[in-house]
Amino acid sequence: MAKKTTTIKIGRDAGSGKFIPVKEAQRRPKTTVVETIKVPKKK
Repeated sequence: MAKKTTTIKIGRDAGSGKFIPVKEAQRRPKTTVVETIKVPKKK
């Protein structure tokens, strides 16, 4: 049986590593990264 996971996206400033809103990260693609993280679902 496959484990069910869900994914979330977070924005991160590439220079400082601080978390920022995803919309802000999409507006500044040269200095930011949008990361996709898999999170296992709870039963």
